[in-house]
Amino acid sequence: MKRLQLLLAATIAACAATAFAQGYPNKPIRIIAPFPPGGSADLTARIIADHLTKSLGQPAVVENVPGAGGSIAAERVVKSPPDGYTLIVGSTGIMAVNASLFAKLPYDIVKDFTPISVVIRVPSYLVVHPKVPVNSVVELIEYARRNPGKLTYASAGNGTSQHTNPELFKSMAKVSILPIPYRGSAPCMAALVAGEVDMMIELGPTAIPQIKAGRIRALGASTAERTRAMPEIPTIAEAGLPGFDAYTWFAIAGPGGMPRDVVAKLHAEIVNAVAPPEVRARLEAIGAEVVANSPDEFAEFQAKEIAKWARVIKDSGIKPE
Repeated sequence: MKRLQLLLAATIAACAATAFAQGYPNKPIRIIAPFPPGGSADLTARIIADHLTKSLGQPAVVENVPGAGGSIAAERVVKSPPDGYTLIVGSTGIMAVNASLFAKLPYDIVKDFTPISVVIRVPSYLVVHPKVPVNSVVELIEYARRNPGKLTYASAGNGTSQHTNPELFKSMAKVSILPIPYRGSAPCMAALVAGEVDMMIELGPTAIPQIKAGRIRALGASTAERTRAMPEIPTIAEAGLPGFDAYTWFAIAGPGGMPRDVVAKLHAEIVNAVAPPEVRARLEAIGAEVVANSPDEFAEFQAKEIAKWARVIKDSGIKPE
């Protein structure tokens, strides 16, 4: 009898979930972007929101909630009902780096989120000021080894990609390069162009215009494959540091425990949102590349990213400010 009751309860729950998904959405959807307007996360949110509004018949609105490395936005999402009406643009930091960077978070970085799709990745570029006497990754590594602690790189703050990517580079190349902290990506690039620092590993949207203008020299792209935005630039891996692969990614996720049918519906809509050539062109114009993977692929990828950045943070001794 007890087994029959459990089976009946499971059947009722499954039917209820299906009925819920069929009626979803019946009210506005909120997409929280953990960064200020204008960046890659904000653009990702607005492309998805615009498509959902047109496709699902309910308004999807973007709410920018910056601060604390994305933790404020993340906590707001994980405390929301897991019904598909509150989503977040997760990032490398929020959904991978922060797990090791902070000793204690007000949420579990895996259990408290439902993965839906990694939407885009944004490659970075290893760039140096023209005064640095190197023209390749190999030459940079050799120069750094001959001059330990002499070179400096611009960091946008602990845990940012401008900090973790160079630390990964240092760890793999076994070199000493000193971080110089700045408040954000733009001040970092301004410092590099001015020659205040020697190098940095910067996201495409900020680096590419300066590379094309000849103000800085690009030595390598951070991804395993050459980028679509600048295919003439070799990867860091092929140019002298085999195995290097790092980039910033932005994903759509929801609170933990979302119904599978709702997740499947949202995933299908996200794939459709970034499928049109004009959307891909818009993203590629800022140096972003479309991923749009499945929820299972997202979860597997996240686990690998958490492990990778945990090693980097442990090896480099990065601490939150």
